[in-house]
Amino acid sequence: MFNKVLVANRGAVASRVLRALGEMGIHSVAVYSEADAGAPYLEMAGETYAIGPAPARESYLNVDILLEVVRKSHADGLHPGYGFLSENAAFAQKVTQGGARFIGPSPRWIEAMGHKTRARELAASHGMPMSTGSGVLSADRDATLAAARAIGFPLLVKPAGGGGGIGMLPAQDEAGLIAAVERSRSMAERGFGNAEVYLERLIERPRHVEFQVLGDAHGGVAHLFERDCSTQRRNQKVIEEAPAPAVPREKADAMAERIATIMRGIGYDNIGTVEMLLGADGAFSFLEMNTRLQVEHGVTEEVTGVDLVQAQIRSAAGEPLAGILPKRIGIAGHSIQARVYAEDPKNFFPSPGRLKVFRPPQDKSVRVETGYAEGRDVTPHYDPMIAKVIVHAQTRDRAIDRLVEALEAFDIQGPKVNIPAVLAVLRSEAFRSGHVHTGLIAEVLARKQAA
Repeated sequence: MFNKVLVANRGAVASRVLRALGEMGIHSVAVYSEADAGAPYLEMAGETYAIGPAPARESYLNVDILLEVVRKSHADGLHPGYGFLSENAAFAQKVTQGGARFIGPSPRWIEAMGHKTRARELAASHGMPMSTGSGVLSADRDATLAAARAIGFPLLVKPAGGGGGIGMLPAQDEAGLIAAVERSRSMAERGFGNAEVYLERLIERPRHVEFQVLGDAHGGVAHLFERDCSTQRRNQKVIEEAPAPAVPREKADAMAERIATIMRGIGYDNIGTVEMLLGADGAFSFLEMNTRLQVEHGVTEEVTGVDLVQAQIRSAAGEPLAGILPKRIGIAGHSIQARVYAEDPKNFFPSPGRLKVFRPPQDKSVRVETGYAEGRDVTPHYDPMIAKVIVHAQTRDRAIDRLVEALEAFDIQGPKVNIPAVLAVLRSEAFRSGHVHTGLIAEVLARKQAA
């Protein structure tokens, strides 16, 4: 087991990992930029180190200074959290070469799954169900049009080396395709330093269902069922729940077992999430794989009783799954999470500013994960998510009611927040029915504005 672990992240992400380390009795190291000096999460760590100015590229994305902190602190492990460098294979390799262990998959799996077209090829070769797609597009206009005609419209243009919905653009016909490709390339270059893009057949009004897996260094891989992450704005998740509503249990279990078998076959060795689209025809198709802990991991923890962060750490330390997970894992009740963002609920534009009032719900059974406190500034330098609110209940209806109650009790003054928009969705008949899809938020808010 690790003696000391550096958490190369900030805010709620760092808080979650630091809590797990503390519960495991592992000495922890936290880092902070100038903007995060005095942040609440720093109080949870055994040691803290300043790593530079507020901009992420000069602090949390500064590989050299993070590796220097690993050396100075004598940490034998590094947990990247999620975001920032969590899916950077070169960084993971440098951590390993420096004598510490990267708490995540082996760099080869981060590399293999990080490039979307190569990940599709690898997954397809092991029997993963796929939507129709292309390889990386060349600069030749005629070749792009030929690839599009072979797949058929409507299409989705996607960056090959990115994630988080950045650069994903629909194309309904040939007239709009070339412009979408050029715009996607530009966004991908700015966002990921990689301008490669490819095409996928656009599944309209899909559901986004993802499957949690955990592997070890001994050939073992298990699944911990699925989450529904369909309720999104601009391809970014807002409400996540487990298990997925309105999906027959036998169908979800069969897909989960198939994914675990595929991951076992390729030798996957730590935590990961296989993201799938579920079309109106009831067919699953591979979207991508995230080789890290997910923001929404908490809902899986709530229904399975498995602490995924501790399980990930134990796997990275070399323990086999048989000693990490219970012999039988089931689903108990229903859990829903809402992401609370400092953003305008009408258009979802970021709304930085000082948290004049920040009072989470007082109900101790409501799980609130945050890196903020009253009086802290939400800066424009980082993601505007300021909290995750997670509830658990015996039924989905009761879980929705509990989440509504929790969000109504969350008193935030200063920046605008997305809570009014989230409440509108949770109260809508469309969400209550369980027949969610990736365009649901836009539809609910459009109906509300028209009323």
